[in-house]
Amino acid sequence: MIVERQVELRFAPESQAAQTHVNLSAVRQDGRCLWVAGDETATVERLTAELDAGGNVTGYGDQRTVPLADLVELPAGPDEEADIEGLARANGWLWAVGSHSLKRKRIKEGQPDAKARKRLATVVREENRHVLVRIPLVTGPDGLPEPVRADGDRTAAVLGGRGDSLTDLLADDPHLAPFLNIPSKDNGIDVEGIAAVGERLYIGFRGPVLRGWAVLVEIWPDTHPDDPGRLRLRRIDGGDRYRTHFLDLGGLGIRDLCPDGDDLLILAGPTMALSGPVRVLRWRGAAKVAAPDIVHRHELDHVGDLPHGDGEDHAEGIAVLDESHGPGPTLLVVYDSPAGERLTPDGGIRADVVSFTR
Repeated sequence: MIVERQVELRFAPESQAAQTHVNLSAVRQDGRCLWVAGDETATVERLTAELDAGGNVTGYGDQRTVPLADLVELPAGPDEEADIEGLARANGWLWAVGSHSLKRKRIKEGQPDAKARKRLATVVREENRHVLVRIPLVTGPDGLPEPVRADGDRTAAVLGGRGDSLTDLLADDPHLAPFLNIPSKDNGIDVEGIAAVGERLYIGFRGPVLRGWAVLVEIWPDTHPDDPGRLRLRRIDGGDRYRTHFLDLGGLGIRDLCPDGDDLLILAGPTMALSGPVRVLRWRGAAKVAAPDIVHRHELDHVGDLPHGDGEDHAEGIAVLDESHGPGPTLLVVYDSPAGERLTPDGGIRADVVSFTR
């Protein structure tokens, strides 16, 4: 894959102070706008395209922060981070999913050995991480997508916090239940991608990876009949409330998902705290109703590899761009822990525009 150019994403001082711009974990295009999220807050951000005289996008700015707690009830309140790791946009809805992970405390530089050992033995569960949020979008007076609490009978709603999260659902799963009490960076449960396809959602797991096989969970959410601010999961074809798919990504986990027609683009990368390899794969026909449960490596197209640094420049989000110029389709790629040269003097961050083939 060829990096054609870079575009600057500009953030307000408050988001710079919250380190959102250097912890980007998800991106999705929505007309003139980008929806992005960082993994250190409980917000999503809307950026608007800036164009040159020829109509080419030169960057994205005019940031608007959307606190999720303004739209839905978060289980731990508005101040605890939700670790948003995936965004999806379809049929007038914006979806956001938390990592659903446990967190092992880090050893800090210069700590005494006894304190370091204690931190390394401490595992924390943060309830806001265990949410799936659905937000209705309307067209605002400026023609831009506007998140609202309600639009007629379309309501903002949340799954999680009442014993009904995705991880609660997996409590008896023969493949995933053994990993529910393992922190994400130890090959435990770690959601990092989401794709909306009609009424279905595909949820991509960075971990666990099972003997080289990555995990993707399919769910069919809708509004809870007793509470318009809550979601429930419908039974799939009258059966279970979720369906697992296993993909041979060569030992890598899923770092993001992005629909492309009837296909799904998969951003694949390491499960553990390692750098590279990072590649984009195409799962042809995944958006069709009868997607297979087992997807072998030869059934996936290798779209290309993405650059990565050593301890930095971790590709975390991809979005197919709707552009009317250029030699072919392009992806926007955003990075967590960006290298220093991605930072701009006015507090922005440079994202890559990458060409690919279908």
